[in-house]
Amino acid sequence: MAYRALITGLLCFATLSAHAIECKASYGDGQVEFKLATGSPGELGLLKALAEDFNQRHDSRLCWVKAGSGKSLSLLKSGDVDMVMVHAPAAEKQAVEQGWATQRTLIGSNEFYLVGPSSDPAEVRHARSITQAYQQIADSSALFLSRGDNSGTHKKERMIWEKAQRSPQGQWYRVTGKFMRATLRQANQQQGYFMTDSSTWVAEKANLSKLKVLFAGDPILVNTYHALRGSQGDAAAITLSQHFIDFVGSEAGQSILTQYGKADHGAAMYTGIADTTISH
Repeated sequence: MAYRALITGLLCFATLSAHAIECKASYGDGQVEFKLATGSPGELGLLKALAEDFNQRHDSRLCWVKAGSGKSLSLLKSGDVDMVMVHAPAAEKQAVEQGWATQRTLIGSNEFYLVGPSSDPAEVRHARSITQAYQQIADSSALFLSRGDNSGTHKKERMIWEKAQRSPQGQWYRVTGKFMRATLRQANQQQGYFMTDSSTWVAEKANLSKLKVLFAGDPILVNTYHALRGSQGDAAAITLSQHFIDFVGSEAGQSILTQYGKADHGAAMYTGIADTTISH
């Protein structure tokens, strides 16, 4: 009996460990912690800048869980995080409709760029639309890198392939399974095409000698970010999440967001709510 109890206990511990949520970083030392899942805003440091100001106003501690939009929403649905900052409009709306997410709030935007080698083998710089650019890449079998991770970027990419009436497959279509910055660096090394967000491009372009922005400006490429919080869970964490969403949309939060990146990179990395075109 004792042996069986030991085995059961070890299995339970293993199960709990498998579902343990790791904080990629923790900001603040307040009494109450809330967990936020996001990808690039955390990776590029925007989340830290927002959290540092917010924590001065509240007795709070923010745990950043690094995840793309698809995974972030999955973590919110399971109750493993309290809120998310994501860029997957259709999935966000579905989450609210199903009742497990609420307070969906626009917080800002950036845009997507199609980058690639200077030689531009698919001649996408001459395309009239992002759809045509994707068609030319597929038709010429030019190397294209995809995150392939159900992130907001990957969802947008799949939507464009569908509009382009092309099914990306074969040796020219390379799935990395990595986040934005890592895939962008791989595209630079391998001189392939990749659709990156403008924020990461601003942060990384000095290190990307083999890549250029070859196509931008299509309305489809507007990339809106929304914050959402869970509808159930720890009351204190939910309250902090609600306040954090309000803060990011406030004058103070928007000032941080719209100025972020200027000091280090000479250009803002995000567009505020007032200047964002809604992406559906």
